[in-house]
Amino acid sequence: MTAGIPKIELSTGAQMPQFGLGTWKLTGDTCAQAVDAALQMGYDHIDTADVYGNHREVAEGMAGHDRDGIWLTSKVNRGSLQYDDVLATCEKNLEELRTDYVDLYLIHWPDADAPMRETFRALKRLRDDGLARNIGVSNFMVEHLTEALEVSEVPIVNNQIKFHPGHQPWEVVELCRQNDIAVTAYSPLGHGELLENETLKRIAAELDRTVAQVALRWLLQRQMIVIPKGSSEEHLRENLQLFDFDISPEQDEEIRGMG
Repeated sequence: MTAGIPKIELSTGAQMPQFGLGTWKLTGDTCAQAVDAALQMGYDHIDTADVYGNHREVAEGMAGHDRDGIWLTSKVNRGSLQYDDVLATCEKNLEELRTDYVDLYLIHWPDADAPMRETFRALKRLRDDGLARNIGVSNFMVEHLTEALEVSEVPIVNNQIKFHPGHQPWEVVELCRQNDIAVTAYSPLGHGELLENETLKRIAAELDRTVAQVALRWLLQRQMIVIPKGSSEEHLRENLQLFDFDISPEQDEEIRGMG
């Protein structure tokens, strides 16, 4: 794995790269080429999900790269959270991804119609069988996470939530930190609206960086794992150039005030 990308140590002792490539809405050749290009540049963390429908393209992009040097995350979707469905979905996902295991398998969204205890029992089975080396959740707010912590028999190592300067659910982050759960920020740049934010534009000018780099660096300094999507070589490279500058305490305070 690339020395330049720091790792977050999870509660299981696993070392999860703090920065990776998100693949939501990446499909077809665009997805395969983006994954391959990112891995060639030094990315070592790829995030996908069953519902993205791009596992085969992710596998194509990973072909020829050292599987053991890649952190691979996928997710089982809401609607497939009954015990047998979780096992069947993971088996299908591994076949599509052409791998024997995922490094992290998440519940993509909570589902009130599926007993959470059964879902976590299935995730424990996947972990015990080595098919998912770590398990976690996504889009779990305080009430969901509180229940999950009560019923899971194995460590929940990660909660992937929407988090960016314009959307800061700190109450979820605090609960995660109290329970040694790493936080992954998805949609770290919002949906493009952040790129025109005057506060971020001014800080970017002060640092001689892009607005995107400022937003991503801020999340990294807040000890979050960050997975921006990128498909062009230009954006993939720009997103990776985050480890040689710092957001000052004053700038951090300004960005926190945006949430």
